[in-house]
Amino acid sequence: MRHLVVIVGPTGVGKSRLGLELAGEFSGEIVSADSRQVYVHMDIGTAKPSPEEQSFVRHHVLDINSPDQDFSLARYQQLACEAIDDIHLRGRLPYLVGGSGLYVRAVVEGWRIPRVPPDAGFRQEMEKRAAESGGHRLYEELLKIDPVAAHRIDPRNVRRVIRALEVSRSASAPASKLHGKQVPPYETLIIGLTTERSELYRRIDSRVDTMIERGLVDEVKKLVEMGYGSAPPLVSGIGYRQISMYLRGDMSLAEAVQQMKTETHRLVRHQYSWFRLKDERIHWFDVQIEPEAEIRALVGKFVSAG
Repeated sequence: MRHLVVIVGPTGVGKSRLGLELAGEFSGEIVSADSRQVYVHMDIGTAKPSPEEQSFVRHHVLDINSPDQDFSLARYQQLACEAIDDIHLRGRLPYLVGGSGLYVRAVVEGWRIPRVPPDAGFRQEMEKRAAESGGHRLYEELLKIDPVAAHRIDPRNVRRVIRALEVSRSASAPASKLHGKQVPPYETLIIGLTTERSELYRRIDSRVDTMIERGLVDEVKKLVEMGYGSAPPLVSGIGYRQISMYLRGDMSLAEAVQQMKTETHRLVRHQYSWFRLKDERIHWFDVQIEPEAEIRALVGKFVSAG
């Protein structure tokens, strides 16, 4: 069995920094598990590793997709597993790092994902219906067709609802019936970072302020000028959506920033539904008690165990 270290936890808790430190110490490379860092030109608003950080530790599954191109869970799983295999072949230790629970679990649990290609016409039709009558109508339709898949999806995530409907339609079977699991060939150590909610919110708010200071407004403006203003990551992505609204004059910058913070707080609560504190597979550490030494010892023991 080959080793895989996984670092999970909510946005802003310090996963990337820990991954860099561990990969530097234990001859590793990082495989991103972030659903937005796959997009080119989206750097500040996704907290993408800097060029300096990427030169210090090699990163994988970053900057591989245009914002206006579809990117599926199946595609992510394929690229992440290929990167992990490549890292193993070169005798190094892969670290799967990120807060996108869907991406992490697809790799760690070996999900079998339906290879149903996107149907642009069907998606446009569903998006039009969602805009006219509300995304909840599509969710109600999915509940009737495939209640198992529906209960796995946040009703507000219209894109995932449409994808489940698309898979069920194309495969002539409920999407949930097409899924399964195949244990991946990795010996996995999962490290979870957490802290009390008030401290996490403070870190998130500070991070949002830093994004604005670093030029998020100019980044979004450039993306719009490049023709990506209606691309899904800009329409739905936290930060990009709010700054786009500010640029259109729909809200003030102060309102956009506050909404970014509020939406990220909400995202954190959703992330804990993917990474549960009671999950016995995850070794949880409170970042406020400076657990780095204990984590390094845990990883060292894991790696030396063969």
